[in-house]
Amino acid sequence: MRFRALILLSFAGLLAACSSDAPKQMQTNTAPTTSKLPAPLGPLPAYQRELSGTLLDIPANADVELALLVIDERGRPQRLLASSSLTGNGQALPFHLRFNPEAFPSGARVELRGRASQSGQLILHLPALRVTQATTQATGPLRFEKAP
Repeated sequence: MRFRALILLSFAGLLAACSSDAPKQMQTNTAPTTSKLPAPLGPLPAYQRELSGTLLDIPANADVELALLVIDERGRPQRLLASSSLTGNGQALPFHLRFNPEAFPSGARVELRGRASQSGQLILHLPALRVTQATTQATGPLRFEKAP
């Protein structure tokens, strides 16, 4: 009878030891990670085109949104062709915005627009950049302006 109690007690101890949390490892990386780098997109498929460039003067930890929009004659967005979200790192921020050229309307006004916010407040905006052709293009460096 005592042998059974000893086995039962040993089994309960083993279960208790296995259920406890493992000690957390100390993080040895001393380099601060202040931004999410965009994941590599891979090669451009034949059915897509891309706008690429760099965004200048984006503060660290600012949330940046870029959008390729179809704009009506009154300057209002009518349709979204592509969008991207990035996080600022205080340095030049590269972007790649892929879109389907078949969805690009001929004769319509298409613009690249952007905004940056920090803690939910709009801090910067990108002046509208007109895109006239549905081809792969490099915009070069783009500078955001302070939001009103």
